[in-house]
Amino acid sequence: MNSGGMIYNILSLGVPFSVALLVAALGENFNQRAGIFNLGCEGIMSMGAFLGFLPAFFIKTGPLAAHVNLLGFVFAMAAGALLGLLFALVTVTFRASQGIAGIGLQMFGWGIAGTLSRHFVGGVTGVEGVPAWAIPGLAKIPFLGGVLFNHNPVVYIAFLMVPTSWYLLFRTPWGLKVRAVGTYPRAADTMGINVNRVRYQALMLGGAMAGFAGAYLSLCQAKMFADDIVAGRGFIAVALVYFGRWNPVGILGGALLFSLAQTLQLSIQVGGIKFPYEFAVMLPYVLVIVVLAFTRKARMRGPTELGKPYNREMRV
Repeated sequence: MNSGGMIYNILSLGVPFSVALLVAALGENFNQRAGIFNLGCEGIMSMGAFLGFLPAFFIKTGPLAAHVNLLGFVFAMAAGALLGLLFALVTVTFRASQGIAGIGLQMFGWGIAGTLSRHFVGGVTGVEGVPAWAIPGLAKIPFLGGVLFNHNPVVYIAFLMVPTSWYLLFRTPWGLKVRAVGTYPRAADTMGINVNRVRYQALMLGGAMAGFAGAYLSLCQAKMFADDIVAGRGFIAVALVYFGRWNPVGILGGALLFSLAQTLQLSIQVGGIKFPYEFAVMLPYVLVIVVLAFTRKARMRGPTELGKPYNREMRV
């Protein structure tokens, strides 16, 4: 394969590979902007991947057969929102440690998804999934057409979530409330904002988006479900929020950077380039660590009350 073909493959694969990370990180951004970091994102994505896959696996005929993928995304987002609600109950109402609760949620979601999969599905089985849809006209543009405009519809929806999330956070009253409760919750409470309610809402929205990201993996990317389908993407999504400086546009850049590194290591292996396999697999994760290390002193600070439970009865 020549260098031009390799670059094309890396870019054309990197765009869809970034979607699960992008959507999960955008959802986690709402959580962190509200003052809660959710390490359970991985578990929510696992549940979303399983429930998203389930309708396509069971429903082969009948009136619902044409809508199994939509049903899968609805089930995944509903489950994600419910798990976000559970996490909110534990961390916001009961004020438990967010780190420990997040690890517990991760283990819970991953364990339940794997157990139910072995019970109802058995082994690894493929589904038709969501087919690609080339955008008429744009898909025929040389080079860029195949890179940007020849993917399944969920890819386009995911990238539209970036400006939507930005607008929601920075141009709506609800977004102002989210940022307020994550930065100075006592002042927000004094102004009449229900801090706990806003945090509940942010966690449910973030959970729904993580469920959506999980369903993307099983219905669009892998078109199957396996225990390790998420493969650490939930934790990477949490890190990408820091990398993107709590801004949807920065998160988009981080998701693309990680996915391009991932497709680069795949191209190295497939292309037969003499490079140690183990180092190629490590490359995307090492890249995230290096970038985070160099951006730790970023000018834009995160939410000042991130990780701190709010107790309105406590005097300061």
